[in-house]
Amino acid sequence: MHADGEDAPRGGLAKRIGVAIVGGSVTVIGIALIVLPGPAIVVIPIGLSILGTQFEWPRRYLRKARDLATRVKDKAAARRSTRSPT
Repeated sequence: MHADGEDAPRGGLAKRIGVAIVGGSVTVIGIALIVLPGPAIVVIPIGLSILGTQFEWPRRYLRKARDLATRVKDKAAARRSTRSPT
């Protein structure tokens, strides 16, 4: 019991553990799909998104990946627009 007489919330730790197990499993499966046939590029961000609901570090990785994807897309678009027609 807390000093004010109320019980501590019980769902917090259990939820974090559940999210860690599910998100970690999905992420590990996604990593395995890098070498196995499957959509690793889709599964890994899903696993990190699940983990990101409870932890900050996956959100940082997702932000970095999103920034990288945007830069690659912009660079490809710029390269396409500067190509001379053949």
